[in-house]
Amino acid sequence: MTKKLIFLIAILIAPLCTFAQDKTKVSLVLNWFPEMEHGGFYAAQVHGFYADEGLDVTIISGGVDVPVGPRVASQQSQFGVTNADNLIFARAAEANIVALMAPLQVSPRCIMVHESEGFKTLADLNDMTLAMNPKDAFSEFMKQNFPMKNIKIVPYPGSVAPFLADKRFGQQAYNISEPFIAKKNGGDPKVLMLADAGWSPYSSLLVTSDEYAAKNPEIVKKMTRASIKGWVKYLDDPLKSNEQILKLNPELGMDILDFGVKEMKPMVYADGVTKETVGKMTAERWTKIVKQMEGLKLIKPGQVKPEDCFKPL
Repeated sequence: MTKKLIFLIAILIAPLCTFAQDKTKVSLVLNWFPEMEHGGFYAAQVHGFYADEGLDVTIISGGVDVPVGPRVASQQSQFGVTNADNLIFARAAEANIVALMAPLQVSPRCIMVHESEGFKTLADLNDMTLAMNPKDAFSEFMKQNFPMKNIKIVPYPGSVAPFLADKRFGQQAYNISEPFIAKKNGGDPKVLMLADAGWSPYSSLLVTSDEYAAKNPEIVKKMTRASIKGWVKYLDDPLKSNEQILKLNPELGMDILDFGVKEMKPMVYADGVTKETVGKMTAERWTKIVKQMEGLKLIKPGQVKPEDCFKPL
């Protein structure tokens, strides 16, 4: 190879090398292990939407002991995924994070019971064992709004095994996952949606810290824009993203991921949301959830201002 040819090749590839080096590195920490409720963020990564915005995004798996709010507030991660009630808890604890977009307009939170036991609504629950995390806001909503007659509350087991073994056992769940697993293993799950009872905080929010948003408004806009594009793509064409999720969380199967996408689609495109408005949030919805949490005595009145919880798109 001549020196002239080497020189020409160097000139041609130099812009590509500069482009790669110029990407802004940020991280996104999840609120659970990679699953379908994170699908739009993986779509933005695997389809290059983050890269198109000049971002090099590392997605960090969450889990039982991964505190998204404090981690994002302290900028250990520049971005995170959480739900609206947990964002409000974080702000009440002075971990000031703010929502940038809300993929799920309807919360997937539900109580899973056995069809054979005849429960029709949450108000019907009685004489049973119910597994749910007592620290979660929805648990307090349940306890304060329904009779809960002769119900023994136990910790959430993290699997459907106890459910399958006991007809009078119910548990917290996401309607996009646990019911599918229970049915696949011979159970008769019935889903009682918290949203139908009036508890439906925005879910799978993209969040950042107040401080990071103030100092890096353009990066925040790019991250938000690419994430929205990712969610639209995921719901239309989930295969490549689901393959990536499956690599990271092999305990799942492609069948449950496909099921989750189907179940999530109407929850994303709810309340008049279209492909052009995916991720939108309103002051009215934020005010409602803040007031609900005040009414449940989970936060003090005036402790969290609804307008501080989100940035309008």
